[in-house]
Amino acid sequence: MIAKKRFLHSMFLLTLQFTSCTYMDAIKTNQTVKDGSLVISKENNFALGFFSLGNSSFRYLGIWYHKVPEQTVVWVANRGHPINGSSGFLSINQYGNLVLYGDSDRTVPVWSANCSVGYTCEAQLLDSGNLVLVQTTSKGVVWQSFDYPTDTMLAGMKLGLNRKTGQELFLTSWRSADDPATGDFSFKLYPSSLPQFFLYRGTKRYWRTASWPWRGQWQLYKESFVNIQDEVYFVYTPIDDSIILRIMVDHTGFLKVVTWHVSDHKWKEFWAAPKHQCDWYGKCGAYSTCEPVDITRYECACLPGYELKDARNWYLRDGSGGCVSKGLESSSVCDPGEGFVKVDKVLLPDSSFAVWVNTSMSRANCEKQCKMNCSCSAYAIVDAPGIARGCITWHGELMDTTYDRNDRYDLYVRVDALELAENARKSKGSHEKGLLTVLIPAVLSTSLIISVLGYLWLRKRGEKETWVANELRRSGNDVDLDFFKLSTLSAATKNFSPDNKLGEGGFGSVYKGQLPNGEEIAVKRLSKNSGQGIEEFTNEVKVIGKLQHRNLVKLVGCCIQGGEPMLIYEYLPNKSLDSFLFDETRELFLDWSTRFVIIVGIARGILYLHQDSRLRIIHRDLKCSNILLDAEMTPKISDFGMARIFGRDQIQDETRRVMGTFGYMSPEYAAFGKISVKSDVFSFGVMLLEIVSGKRNNRYNLQDSSLTLIGHVWELWREERALEIVDSSLQELYHPQEVLKCIQIGLLCVQENAMDRPSMLAVVFMLSSSEAAIPSPKEPAFIFREICSKPHTLIEVQEDDGGGGGGVELAINKHG
Repeated sequence: MIAKKRFLHSMFLLTLQFTSCTYMDAIKTNQTVKDGSLVISKENNFALGFFSLGNSSFRYLGIWYHKVPEQTVVWVANRGHPINGSSGFLSINQYGNLVLYGDSDRTVPVWSANCSVGYTCEAQLLDSGNLVLVQTTSKGVVWQSFDYPTDTMLAGMKLGLNRKTGQELFLTSWRSADDPATGDFSFKLYPSSLPQFFLYRGTKRYWRTASWPWRGQWQLYKESFVNIQDEVYFVYTPIDDSIILRIMVDHTGFLKVVTWHVSDHKWKEFWAAPKHQCDWYGKCGAYSTCEPVDITRYECACLPGYELKDARNWYLRDGSGGCVSKGLESSSVCDPGEGFVKVDKVLLPDSSFAVWVNTSMSRANCEKQCKMNCSCSAYAIVDAPGIARGCITWHGELMDTTYDRNDRYDLYVRVDALELAENARKSKGSHEKGLLTVLIPAVLSTSLIISVLGYLWLRKRGEKETWVANELRRSGNDVDLDFFKLSTLSAATKNFSPDNKLGEGGFGSVYKGQLPNGEEIAVKRLSKNSGQGIEEFTNEVKVIGKLQHRNLVKLVGCCIQGGEPMLIYEYLPNKSLDSFLFDETRELFLDWSTRFVIIVGIARGILYLHQDSRLRIIHRDLKCSNILLDAEMTPKISDFGMARIFGRDQIQDETRRVMGTFGYMSPEYAAFGKISVKSDVFSFGVMLLEIVSGKRNNRYNLQDSSLTLIGHVWELWREERALEIVDSSLQELYHPQEVLKCIQIGLLCVQENAMDRPSMLAVVFMLSSSEAAIPSPKEPAFIFREICSKPHTLIEVQEDDGGGGGGVELAINKHG
């Protein structure tokens, strides 16, 4: 009976303690919050309490999400003054001030928020995550944590400037993931007449937003910007209260928008900056533009009317010196006849020295206003909330002008009369050239097709050419291609000059060429000594000529003269993926975001081949050297010489002629000649792991191990150390969860049993969706490697028709 009473009493005290902890959202005079206790907002959104990071014994007072299982701190009181041990406590002292002490004797105050003199105050944690100090009588807020943000911006928090008090409201990063002390990075509003936010490292700017007025980018939240006499600030409110969202500056210097995904129980990055090479502030210096189009060509260029300030540094890809006016010494910009040259669709220059001329003005009047002021270097017309169209003029340096992928604004740059005339001449020439570019290819293509087809019908030029011509004529109704003369291609490639050679493969060489209309092409020339290549050539023409997809290389035409059939492709300036991925210098251009875009692009291209095209096509030779990259690093699948066409309902096929590249062929295809869509899935999985690791599967050599790259990834995955395989050149500048997802998908694709591998539709869905459930992979094929003196080879296994008793002949061709 006594035991029962004691139990009931204990349960009562436990219930009382739980209730007190759950519903205590305020701290009143002489109340304390000890280490281990919590203050929780009314709707349980946020909690205030003590916490530690990593294995440290240091304790901090902070605010975190109470409903999120993963403790995520959004504000820290004593970020630079940790308490050693659990002796700290928080209380309202006799003066009404909120004080954090580092010891129970109240002799070591660590942090405080002061109440107004002569008043009593109490502290309250609001459901917005704002800790406020309120006067008990008037209920007026005398202090709030939202006025002292750390690394996180919550909904309802202001970032900007209080002009009355001079107080800046800005974010500062943590020093490291385990140290909330003030770090190197900050995110501040620059309150000029056209405000904009900057990311700083110390005092140096390294990224900026567009200038106000801002265009809403997302539907996650509603942004508001207030610019009045007393204050200027930015604030956001969520459109859907069920979405848990925060904006933060992390300790590595990235500004991020992250959301909590309840189904996955983790935070996921929604957006981050800076990401691209032209995002870095002032990368190309003053009076320049930055355009990240062709990774082999320098992204910096001078604005109209300007020229390089330091050609040597520019050549060394250091554009920080920028550009200077061409007429700096010879003429004044205010000479008669001057004008403006339009620069299309850019992120407008840094607006620190820009002004609003008028909030409602036509472009002609804006230009007139700029022209009247000799210090005006450029102008633009922008749309502003509640304003029809506004005129902005720049006075001083034009800094950080970037071509933007989104539809931005047009900038009109002031130039002298000579530059204006030169620009007009170029525009006229470009227009005339454009007309010729349209007319000449049309006339040439028509005449060439008629002449070559007539030639094929009337004459024969050797057995091989006749066979090819018949094959192409037989499928000609479905293939829309140009037929080129050998003389045209010889002229285009400078007689197939070695200087024009782009590379060499198993069936011949590839040359860069330029047609008379200026179009750049890549010519694949079939080797005379390739006895097996003629079938692959014809197959490639028939297959790829019927396909159109942004992730497949475009076949322009072919040539069947001279005994050496040739394929003519669109020219892709960045060549193949392997030339970047496995090169110690060029791999630096492949940041994680670029690699992920390439992975998704390849997957979508294969999905098109397997499911969405007019034909069902199995590529059979997918590898990084057969993935070409255009100027924007968009991946394009190439080399369809080994492709096999399936019927729409056909699942698999068998062949006695096994063709492919060591390290990329699936086990069932290499051993038994069984071909299916899962053969390509296996090859894709190998490529995916190569892109993540930056290492070749068939040249992988882990010290003191017989594991292949696939085997090593599998071992690390089983030991939950998979991130150790990530390419060291990324320097941890990647999203761990996204990388782990890619590794998991790669392992699913290289599973030994073809039935266990996902379809490419499932692969694309898993890559594109943050909500997709991804199964656990089973043991992959080819875990162990065999000794091979030349592992990067193209192999062909053929039936031996001699009297050898049913053996096989293995032919090995060097892979270029």
